[in-house]
Amino acid sequence: MATTTLTAVRPRGRRSKNDEPRSSASPIGRILGWIAIGAVIVVTLFPFYWMLRTALSNNRAMFSEPLSLLPVEPTLGPLQRVLGLSSTADALAEGGSVGAINFSQYLLNSLIVCTLITVFQVMLSAMAAYAFSLLEWRGRDVVFSIFLIALLVPGMFTLLPNFLLVREMGLLNSYIGIALPAMFFSPFVVFFLRQFFLGVNRSFIEAAVIDGAGQWRIFSRIVLPMVMGPIITIGILQFIFYWNDYLWPLLVGQTEETTLLTVGLGIFRSQTPQGSPDWAGLMAGSLIAAIPVFILVLVFGRRIVGSIQSSGVK
Repeated sequence: MATTTLTAVRPRGRRSKNDEPRSSASPIGRILGWIAIGAVIVVTLFPFYWMLRTALSNNRAMFSEPLSLLPVEPTLGPLQRVLGLSSTADALAEGGSVGAINFSQYLLNSLIVCTLITVFQVMLSAMAAYAFSLLEWRGRDVVFSIFLIALLVPGMFTLLPNFLLVREMGLLNSYIGIALPAMFFSPFVVFFLRQFFLGVNRSFIEAAVIDGAGQWRIFSRIVLPMVMGPIITIGILQFIFYWNDYLWPLLVGQTEETTLLTVGLGIFRSQTPQGSPDWAGLMAGSLIAAIPVFILVLVFGRRIVGSIQSSGVK
C-alpha cells in the first residue's frame, strides 16, 4: 500500500519563531556591549565637543574654570577674531590675539592644492591599478610587489630630496610646488583600487577586444564606470589627508598667496602678544577649517566605510 507523507506548506516570505536566528549573547553581554560602544563614541566625540566649547569661551576667563563642560562666558569673539571681524580693543578685552589670519585666502589655497593633488593622483593611480590588475604582461606581479615596497618608506625620508628638487625647478612658493610630489602615483591608492579592478568581469573586456576597442577605450568607457564608487571614496580620503598636511606646505609655501590653512593656523597660534596663545581663537579656526571635512564625511561616510570593507584594507 502506498503511503503518503503530508508536509505542512508555509507561505513564502513568512518565518516561524523557530526559524528566526537566535543571538548567542546573553542579556548581560549585550548590555556590556552597548556600554562599551557608548564609551567608544563618547571618547571619540569628546575632543570635538571640547574644541567647540573652547571656541565659544572667553579666552581671558576660560582658565578660571578649566574643568567646566560648558563654554566659560559664552561669546562669538574667537570666531570673529579668526575671521577678521573683531576690533583690536575687543580682542584685547577677551584676552585674544590682535593678529588675524587671512582665512579666506588660506582656505582658497587649501582647496586649490588639495583638489589638484586628488584629481591627478587618483586618475594616474587608477591607470596604474588597471595595468597591474587587468593587463597581461611579463613580470607584472613582480613589479607590483616591488612597487608596494614604497608603502614601507616613511615620508620623512623623501622630504629633503623633494624639497631640493622643487627648489631647483624654481617651484617654491607656488601651487604646483606644493602639490607636485603628491600628484603622481600613490602606492596605497594603487593597491586600494587594484583590489576592485580584480573584481571586474573579464568577459566585458574580452567582448570589447573582439569589437576592436583599444585599451584606453576599455579603461575609460567600460572599466572605470564599474569602479566609480571606490574611486570617489579614495578621492575623498586623499583629499582629507592632504587637507590636514602641515610640514610640506610649511616648507614650500612661505608667502601669503601660497600659505595653506593648516600653516595659517600655526602662524595664528604663534601670535602671542599677551604672553599666552589665543586658545579660544585657535580652536575657532580649527573648527571652521574642519567644516569641509565634516561635510564630506557626513555625505559620503557610508560609501567610504562600504568601499573600505569591500577592499579588505584594515
